[in-house]
Amino acid sequence: MRVRRTTTLLAALLGAGALTPALGRALPALSSRAASALAPVRVRAQARAAATHGPSVSAALAALEHSGAIAPSDHRRYYEGYVAAKRALARLSGTRKAELGAVLANVQAMAGAGYFTPSRLPVVFLTLEANRRWWTTEAIPAADAHVSFPPSKIVWEYYPGQGVEIQWLATFGEANGYYLSGHENNNLRQLLGEVIPLATDRAGGIAWEYMFRFDGGTPPWTSGLSQGTALQALSRAYSRLREPAYLTAAQQALGIFQTAPPEGVRVNSSVGAMYAEYTYAPGDRILNGFIQALVGLYEYAALTHDPLGLTLFHAGDAEGRAILPHYDTGAWSMYDQYGESDLNYHELLTEFLQHLCERTRKGEPFTSAPAPTTPSTPPTSTTATGGQSARAAQASAQIPGDQIYCTTAQRFTADLHTPPVVSLLTTKLRGGSRAGVEISLSKVSEVRMTVRKGARVVWTNSAELERGKPKLLWVTPAGGGTFTVSFTATDLAGNFTTTGGTVTVTHH
Repeated sequence: MRVRRTTTLLAALLGAGALTPALGRALPALSSRAASALAPVRVRAQARAAATHGPSVSAALAALEHSGAIAPSDHRRYYEGYVAAKRALARLSGTRKAELGAVLANVQAMAGAGYFTPSRLPVVFLTLEANRRWWTTEAIPAADAHVSFPPSKIVWEYYPGQGVEIQWLATFGEANGYYLSGHENNNLRQLLGEVIPLATDRAGGIAWEYMFRFDGGTPPWTSGLSQGTALQALSRAYSRLREPAYLTAAQQALGIFQTAPPEGVRVNSSVGAMYAEYTYAPGDRILNGFIQALVGLYEYAALTHDPLGLTLFHAGDAEGRAILPHYDTGAWSMYDQYGESDLNYHELLTEFLQHLCERTRKGEPFTSAPAPTTPSTPPTSTTATGGQSARAAQASAQIPGDQIYCTTAQRFTADLHTPPVVSLLTTKLRGGSRAGVEISLSKVSEVRMTVRKGARVVWTNSAELERGKPKLLWVTPAGGGTFTVSFTATDLAGNFTTTGGTVTVTHH
C-alpha cells in the first residue's frame, strides 16, 4: 500500500545511522503566486515562551515510550536523529550553525511545552533530519528559496533564521498542479502518499502543521489557507483516483474549520464564520487566505457531497459576501483590516476571487444561501477611513448572492490598469519649519514631490504612501514665498499620474 511504503521511506529518512540521502536541490520558482502566500501578519500574536522547566527532548521521548504511546523502535529512531543533529551542530559554524541551531531550539521548545505527541513526532523529526542533511551537505540557499530532497516530492522553503521548513501551501499547490496536468497521476500519488502520514492530530481531526517560528507565532501552528488548499488537492485526487485514504484525510482535515483558535481557525461572526490565516492570530482578517479556504471547502463539498463540507462552506460564504465590500477601497484591495495589499497579494486575491466566482456561478451541487441582511463587523480600517468606498457600497447593494465574487474580481483586475488619483490639499505653510505637505491619494503608490521657485528646484522628496491623506516632508524656507509643487504618483502596477498646485509659505 502506498501509505505504508511512504511510512517506510520516512522511517529510513529518520534513521540516523543508515541514512544515505539523495542530495537536496534548489527548486525553480513555482508558477502559482499561492506558493508563497504566507505573509507576516501585522498584529503580533503573543509568542508562547519556550518551556524552560518542561521535559527535555530525551525525557519527552522516553515518557512516550514508557506509556506505550510510541514503540521502542520509534523511540530509538527519533532519539538517534536528535543526537545526530546535536553532533552535527557542534561541527558547524556561521550561518549553518545558526540555522540548524534554530531548528533544534524549536524541537526542544516543543518538547518542553508538551507538544510531543505520537502523531506530531514524524514531521518534527523529519524536519530536524532534513536540516541536519541540508546544513552539513548543501549550499546556503537564497532567502525564501524552495528546495527539495529527491526523490521526495515535498516542497521545502528556506526561512532565514529558521532553517529549511516544509512549505505546506506550496506542497499542496504542487499536488494541484499534478492533478491539473492530467498526466501526472503517479506524481500525485507519491506526493499525497508522503504527506498524509505527516498530518498531526489537531482540533478533532488532522492538520498539516508548520514547525517554525513565524512573525510572533511559535510551532506548532497551522493555516486556513494551506489547509483549504489541502482539501482541494485531496478531494480532487479522490475524485480521479478513488483512493479511500484521500477521502478519509480530507474528511479529517475539516476539523480546524469547526474549531476556534488556537487549535483551529474558525472565528464566528453574526452571519457566519471567518477562517483565519493563522491559528495564533485569529484577530487578523487576511482576505486572500480566507477566500482560498472557501475555494477549498467548495471544491471538497462539490466533489464529495459531504453535508458538513457544505455547511462549513456556507458559513464562510455568508461571511465572505458580507465583508468583501469592505476590502474594496474603490481603487485597490485591502490585504487585511490594517492596510492595502502589495502587488503580489492584490493579484493573488484577484486570482482566488476568480476561482470562487467560477465555482459559485455554476451553483452545483449547492443551493445558494441568501445574501446576509446584517453585515458583520467591518475591518477596523473602514472605520478609520470613513467606511467602505462608494464603489463597494454600490456593489454591496446591487450584487445578488455569489456574483459579488465575480464583480469584485473584475474590479480588482481593472485596478491593475488604472492610474492613481492624487491631488494637493495643502495651500499654506509656515516658513522655516519641518512641514507636511498633505495630499489626497486613491491607492498605495510611490509619490515623488518636486518643489520649485520659478524654474529652480528647491526641494524634492519621495516615499511609498498608502491611500488617504498622507503627508510628505518639506523643510520650508524661512523667507517664505509662493512655490509650485508637482507630484508624480506611480502605483504598484506601474500606472502613474501627475498633478500639481501652488503653496504659499509665510515669512518666518
